Amino acid sequence: MENRRKIILSWCLYDWANSAFATTIMAAVLPVFYSSVAGANLPKATASSYWGYTNTIAMLLVAFSAPLLGAMADHAGTKKKFLAFFAGLGIIATSCLFFVEKGEWLLASFLYILGMLGFSGGNNFYDSLLPHVAGEEEIDRISSLGYALGYLGGGLLLAFNLAMIMKPAFFGIANAEWAARYSFLTVGVWWGLFSVPLMKNVPEPAVVPIPGESSQIFKASLQRLSSTFHNLRQYKEAFKFLVAFWLYNDGIGTIISMAVIFGAEINIPQEHLIGAILAVQFVGIPFSILFGRLAGLIGAKRAIFLGLGVYTVISIGGYFIQTALHFWILAIMVGLVQGGTQALSRSLFGAMIPKSRSAEFFSFYDVSSKFAGIIGPFVFGLMGQLTGSSRLSVVALIIFFIGGGLLLATVNEREGKKTAF
Repeated sequence: MENRRKIILSWCLYDWANSAFATTIMAAVLPVFYSSVAGANLPKATASSYWGYTNTIAMLLVAFSAPLLGAMADHAGTKKKFLAFFAGLGIIATSCLFFVEKGEWLLASFLYILGMLGFSGGNNFYDSLLPHVAGEEEIDRISSLGYALGYLGGGLLLAFNLAMIMKPAFFGIANAEWAARYSFLTVGVWWGLFSVPLMKNVPEPAVVPIPGESSQIFKASLQRLSSTFHNLRQYKEAFKFLVAFWLYNDGIGTIISMAVIFGAEINIPQEHLIGAILAVQFVGIPFSILFGRLAGLIGAKRAIFLGLGVYTVISIGGYFIQTALHFWILAIMVGLVQGGTQALSRSLFGAMIPKSRSAEFFSFYDVSSKFAGIIGPFVFGLMGQLTGSSRLSVVALIIFFIGGGLLLATVNEREGKKTAF
């Protein structure tokens, strides 16, 4: 029992580790740095648009590589090795953001794309370990615990980085720009250090060979993908869920990646932008755990519906933001539902797929997630360029939440869990 708790905690700590990238790099510090330093020679709306396009390119690269890599990991039993490789790529690229100079938006975009490859690619293999770490009765709770620890870890490091940026002299740093650069280094160190427990304590799941499968890893991976596509009917509830997830996660992902640069565009002060994102992390800790318990009472699907309803209200409210207080209110509302909605999406999908092919199936989950990150930021950037403002871009996200919710309503959760075994 003690060893099992150690395995579960070690798995959850990777959320603690890589959430530093999500908070400091994706959401808070880098978007402002990109707009004010890397893109200093660009109009603000153009910098916002380039940031959206950068996210789109990163997601496309991950989306097209993930299924084959997932099938390879299932065939060879190398989920942890793939996780280590992608985490290493993300750590190095993130640390190198320290060297981006004023006006070097192209270099910043390139390094961010590499960092996103590491972050998103690693998450695919991290998520694929969840069905092996957690039993059916506890998968919602453990997935939610991982998200809660992610909020705590990402929030603590963001708080430290925010303190550096707001009071650089206290830390012996010349100014806020250099403090932002040092914050990129702290993410690399944090991510690397807290990835060690998973690598050390979580066992690699056993390989379950498929009859007639080739011994050559590339050929076998293609065979596995072909087999999955030909048997979609057997796992139709899981794949119906993927389509729903693709739609509503498009809205969630766009809010995460574009909120701060949108705030910078409408002249919300930097300390309020980063402070509000920090508030999201700490609000998200108890509410991620609460969503895990709520799923035990009303079911994961109903709890996700609740989250999507709140997101719809947030999208409408985003159009009317005028002050820092408005930004804070909407940020706290995001914190109420963001972690819980994503944690329960992960656990609901994990409960409807075969364990022996978890990396392959979670690669499709990852592809669904990444295609969500392609369309949302692209539409956000395009509408911003066409209208000269991103306010209508925020409102457009309602389509994704409503459409995803309607498709989610067609998923038979009980039937999906039956076919997983």
